[in-house]
Amino acid sequence: MNEFPRWKYALVVLALLVGFIYALPNLYPKQRAVQVSANRGATVDVALKEKVQGILESKKVAFTSIDLTNDRLLVRLADPNQQIAAGDNLRSELGNNYTVALNLASTVPSWLAAIHANGMPFGLDLQGGVHFLMEVDHASVIEKQEAHYVDEVKNIAREKGIRGISANRGAQGVVITARSEADREKISAEISRSFGSEVVLTNGATTGDAFGLNLRISPAKLDEVAKNTISQNMSTLRNRIGDLGEPVIQQQGNSRIVVELPGVQDTAAAKRLLGATASLEYRAVDEAGNALDVANGATPPADAKLYKLRESGAPILLKKKVIASGDDLVGATAILDSQSGTPGVSVRLSSRGGDRMLEFTMQNVGKPMAVVYTERIPEVSIVDGKEVKSSRVKEEVISVANIRGVFSSQFQTTGLDSMQEANDLARLLNAGSLAAPVDIVEERVIGASLGEDNIRKGLVAVLIAVGLVVVFVGLYYKMFGLIADVGLLLNLVLLVAILSICQATLTLPGIAGIVLTLGMAIDANVLICERIREELRNGSSPMAAISGGYNKAWATILDANVTHLLAALGLMAFGSGPIRGFAITLFIGIITSMFTSVTVTHVLVGLIFGGRRLKSLSV
Repeated sequence: MNEFPRWKYALVVLALLVGFIYALPNLYPKQRAVQVSANRGATVDVALKEKVQGILESKKVAFTSIDLTNDRLLVRLADPNQQIAAGDNLRSELGNNYTVALNLASTVPSWLAAIHANGMPFGLDLQGGVHFLMEVDHASVIEKQEAHYVDEVKNIAREKGIRGISANRGAQGVVITARSEADREKISAEISRSFGSEVVLTNGATTGDAFGLNLRISPAKLDEVAKNTISQNMSTLRNRIGDLGEPVIQQQGNSRIVVELPGVQDTAAAKRLLGATASLEYRAVDEAGNALDVANGATPPADAKLYKLRESGAPILLKKKVIASGDDLVGATAILDSQSGTPGVSVRLSSRGGDRMLEFTMQNVGKPMAVVYTERIPEVSIVDGKEVKSSRVKEEVISVANIRGVFSSQFQTTGLDSMQEANDLARLLNAGSLAAPVDIVEERVIGASLGEDNIRKGLVAVLIAVGLVVVFVGLYYKMFGLIADVGLLLNLVLLVAILSICQATLTLPGIAGIVLTLGMAIDANVLICERIREELRNGSSPMAAISGGYNKAWATILDANVTHLLAALGLMAFGSGPIRGFAITLFIGIITSMFTSVTVTHVLVGLIFGGRRLKSLSV
């Protein structure tokens, strides 16, 4: 009655084997490292690896190894002093073409990494790192939105043939001026038809033949824009800092974003990536003007502006009017053109951007169109002992291609030199632009030594909790107590394995959840042991007592754990940050404890006592 079918034994063995393998990487501590990644226009290759090695050797910085993987170099070092020295020397020698960041590298063996067995990532409180609180500049969002309505009002007036309409941004929104009362009513009706409840229109001042109309963005539209801005900024930040460890990006309130970079100690490198405000624009090439003459000092045409190509630095004249911008971009993918066989990028725009692109391409087939990448890089300098913040604007043309035919929201940029260039361009486009500038209003650096101290204390807490439970249960319930102890340790292994497979970030609240789970897990075995004792007192045989004990305890165990699972689900659904981390650990821990406390220990009991004639039980 306590023997199981073979498939149950196989299931338990398989679960435990997988658990041990995927929990194993957590025994390998992370190693101090310096990460080198390329900025635009630079490459990470074998030549750079040899250069980095030469710099470190000439500066007498001892390193363990230099690995070239995934377009970045990882220099492994033995201690914190060598890590700081390596970072400082590489930063000064490599210059602005490369980002040099202090980091922590995995030491998990390659055979485990090959089956995606990796240790749990640690949170900021366990690993150290940098914490940024960023605030979105909503004033610039409103300014940008109003500038959009100015262009749209002019387009509407032109399309509907309403002459003499002017539109400009003012202190209270967009100020529209018509030549007559009839024209004001007509343009007002057309704007209402186009934008509906997005805008609020009121008649403005009338002087002579100037009839004013004020346009303000409605509160609902402003809320929608603010939400979209936060969402787009968070997405862009994820793309930018994906290479810097395992970032945590969360929204805080309606205008703030929290960014945490566990393991990263270089705030300067992180701030360069986070604070840069980039934008993308599609512009027509001005073929009438001479770019070389303008570059040599000639006056450019009134509707054109001089730019430089990213790769060659050659001058090029582009029209000032923007056809579509990064705000209209939905996605970009590197492709190999089926007709020409050349690498290219497939681009998808929003419906509004697609309409503008359709209108432009209908009139400009065969003419070149350029993609402009503009980046605002914040800089901090010390003037007269005071910190002065400024920004440097970097504009470059990343692609120029001829328009082959009429298209709208879906089109391809072809004629690129290589698939690498196509991939780089798609990455740039997808990285996109911040919907609005963000300012870092708070920054904190948590040292790795504090994280190491937290890990040590957390480990001691887990060992003491497990040790006390193991000793108490072993003494009180004897043989069944020892079996329960084995189940408890296997529960810890499975819990760590599942957290590692899910790549759940372990924090101090997460450790608290593990300790609480272990304490609760033994409750199930206490119930089983007490039920077995009851059965023995009622005169049941030892084997019947074991079977009856497990069967009767199961209903109580299930009820208790279901209520705990519901509580954990509630915390997962409505909690955030540390509370959610605690809830995830608790939820997984309850599932694994039910499996190990009931199924695994019952299998162990079957293996130990099955097929034997027992006169008594050690419980």
